Amino acid sequence: MAELSLESVQEDYTRDGTVDLKGNPVLRSKRGGWTACSFLVVYEVFERIAFNGIASNLVRYLTRELHQGTVTSANNVTNWVGTMWLSPIIGAYVADAYLGRYWTFMIGSIIYILGMLLLTLAVSVPSLKPPACKNNTNAGIYFNCKETSPLHLGIFFLSLYILAIGNGGCKANISTIGADQFDAFDQKERARKHSFFNWWLFSVFFGNLIAATVLVYIQDNVGWAVGYALCTFGLMLAVIIFVIGTPFYRHKLPVGSPFTKMAKVLVAALRKRTVPLPSDTKELYELSLTAQVETKQFQIKATDSLRCLNKAAVRIPGKNSPWELCTVTQVEETKQMLKMLPILVSTFVPSMMLAQVNTLFVKQGMTLNRRIGAHFQIPPASLQAFGIISMLISIVIYDRLGVPFLRKFTKIPRGISILQRIGIGQVLYIVTAAVAAMTEHHRLRVAREHGVVGTGATVPLTIFILLPQFVIMGIADAFMDPARFEFFYDQAPEGMKSLGTSYNFTSLGIGNFLSSLLLSIVSHLTKRNGGKGWILNNLNESRLDYYYTFFMALNCLNFVFLIVVSKNFVYKAEVSETETGH
Repeated sequence: MAELSLESVQEDYTRDGTVDLKGNPVLRSKRGGWTACSFLVVYEVFERIAFNGIASNLVRYLTRELHQGTVTSANNVTNWVGTMWLSPIIGAYVADAYLGRYWTFMIGSIIYILGMLLLTLAVSVPSLKPPACKNNTNAGIYFNCKETSPLHLGIFFLSLYILAIGNGGCKANISTIGADQFDAFDQKERARKHSFFNWWLFSVFFGNLIAATVLVYIQDNVGWAVGYALCTFGLMLAVIIFVIGTPFYRHKLPVGSPFTKMAKVLVAALRKRTVPLPSDTKELYELSLTAQVETKQFQIKATDSLRCLNKAAVRIPGKNSPWELCTVTQVEETKQMLKMLPILVSTFVPSMMLAQVNTLFVKQGMTLNRRIGAHFQIPPASLQAFGIISMLISIVIYDRLGVPFLRKFTKIPRGISILQRIGIGQVLYIVTAAVAAMTEHHRLRVAREHGVVGTGATVPLTIFILLPQFVIMGIADAFMDPARFEFFYDQAPEGMKSLGTSYNFTSLGIGNFLSSLLLSIVSHLTKRNGGKGWILNNLNESRLDYYYTFFMALNCLNFVFLIVVSKNFVYKAEVSETETGH
């Protein structure tokens, strides 16, 4: 039998500080890699079915069952979805600073399931929901409705926001747990991490597709109780699958929150704002190479950008506390996160546009002829499936044909830079808004011609006239969504990847809240001085075409802002040689 040297034994252990749940070092051959990630990918499919099973058709439930108007129902959806996307920031902080990703995820899962169970009860038990309206126009207008009591609203929204709190512990950590399964110090495993993220995005899209077709149909035609019960079952199955994979996972111990690290740099630089910087950056404070290896840290050299922050690393006798002296690496990590903020801001308006898919786009569909044949009616929210399919097809075409073709001219491995891909997505959002405005203008004209404006009756147009705006939105998402996720993860320093992931959540969360704010402001302002208003409960009397035109103008201004901030952005050193374009 061949001897097993100490060096070969050590080589089989991961070098990025990952451990098992007991804190012991792990063998690369025993844990992590694709074996572990297969459980996470399957989990994400079922979790997405559960989440989107609620989100994609929520505006219809609020309208039909809780008797809410257009603005109120749309804002309640975007406020809740915004909370769902912002709560992971808190989950990431708890994981990094205290509990670690695994246990934060498990606690979040329990809360998530409790919220789903309560939500299922809220839509199932007759005493927990208001009585149905006596008649309606079948186009989203309901008459003779009893006012929904505070008890009914309270239970329903309490369950939604309990669900959102639990989601914060799950969504913040599940993708980073996946990234932890690949050793950052091993070249082969780092390459496999990119493949994991591709499959991860596929699982997200596949789960969304099932939710927008099967679950939405069940909710509209079988019943909300059955539809929501299936969402709950899907989530419980997802968590069970995750737990089964526990023996295969690698874990990273809590090392402190990136927010705290950044705060220390800002405070230290502020305290030493009057201290001169040394002419040689080598005089700034940094850990020894031995200490960096022991703590599994990547060293970053000092740069001249945001030089004022370099003062946090200036040595002063007697000023050695973590809030007075920071390493150069810590300073540069903070700089990199701050430099991404303008790009983050430029993604808010596209996220606002994306919020319309679950709200106003669905409300439009409720006013149109949804029949296919004599007996089948397509649920309004199911048109989202066409957007998801167009996104998947576009990603495959871009990856297999677009990237190799563009690479010949740009010499960039990705074909074009990440910011250029984001820019193409934003241009397509402008096109989406323009198409939505023209489609709505046509719908309103037909409503007037057939005398259904005041009655709110169904407009004699097929629901498939909305298909172009869903399809173009899907193509836009194919450029925007992967690029936004990749940009914030890739450009974040190694020690702050979780915060980079949080930037992606922040974009979607703030975008939804801004959508609520904008809808309320436009609704209020257009009713002033005797105005009829652009957004009414009866969409046949509304002017959504004006609203979408305003969105188009807003997206145009945002695109100009993206161009300006992109010109000044410098990519991280690892990719700066290839990502020369902006």
